[in-house]
Amino acid sequence: MTADRDTGRRAQPVAGVEVRPVAGHIGAEITGVDLAGGLDDAVVALIRAAVLRWKVVFFRGQRLDHAGHVAFARRFGEPVVPGRRGSASPADHPAVETTADRLELGGRYGMEREEWLERRRHTLLRGWHCDHGARIDPPAATILRAETVPPYGGDTTWSNLAAAYAGLSAPVRAFADGLRAEHRLGVGYQSRPGDDAYQRHLLDHQVASVHPLVRVHPETGERVLSVNGYYLERIVDVSRPESAALLELLLAQAVRPEYTVRFRWEPGSVAFWDNRATIHLAPSDNAHLDFPRTMHRVMLAGDVPVGVDGRPSEPVTGTQAGRW
Repeated sequence: MTADRDTGRRAQPVAGVEVRPVAGHIGAEITGVDLAGGLDDAVVALIRAAVLRWKVVFFRGQRLDHAGHVAFARRFGEPVVPGRRGSASPADHPAVETTADRLELGGRYGMEREEWLERRRHTLLRGWHCDHGARIDPPAATILRAETVPPYGGDTTWSNLAAAYAGLSAPVRAFADGLRAEHRLGVGYQSRPGDDAYQRHLLDHQVASVHPLVRVHPETGERVLSVNGYYLERIVDVSRPESAALLELLLAQAVRPEYTVRFRWEPGSVAFWDNRATIHLAPSDNAHLDFPRTMHRVMLAGDVPVGVDGRPSEPVTGTQAGRW
């Protein structure tokens, strides 16, 4: 998400537009904005500042279609075009990914979605992730809009990784500043006995990078605890037992309730989050419900993370900056 650091942090108020924080460390709802209309520069600056300050912002009652979704995203950066999308995604809008939860994975790898989720999220923290965190250049931001949602269930939760880092004790922060970790696609997935088509898919499409455990945010200058449950394989240069203990401590810190916000979706809702400073938890409480949940997302191109020591991330396999 491209922005001048000072401008992005000091946007001026706009008449009729209100930013209402919804939790103590993360999340704000923005009212008085029609995302399908032509937004002037002052409104764009206000939204950008709110995303940088509150990490995720929410809009309700929006009337975006696919073209409007992409046009809105372009005001904040360059939408990425994923190399692989599900069959539900619109063919004529390659930057838009559609997630129809009860359609995308049912039977695709020889198991229903409930089993797939259980094998991916077999521990409390495994589901927490940033988008495409194993890439050398994870997306800067994600804009997700709801088309069809269940009448109950299906909420999404985000956590503020800058606040989580600041909440560590000073000696632990100093220790974490010098660490790096390998992020790899599909870490922790528990394979099925015998042949497992999803395990083969992960091996055939492997992506991995070594990122600083503490990232310096390129726009705000904040230090961000760059941990997640889905991609983070291990902390490098320490033993496996040490890595496991450290990750358990840091992941538990990252998702403490006080650093999180939970959003109840409605048709027409839009969430816009900073993928560099948050992790989120997609819902798993609606798989047994007989209600559709159809969402559309557009991601903005990001840059290569840089640590406190100035060292950038390093690719391991299957990833190259700017190439999707």
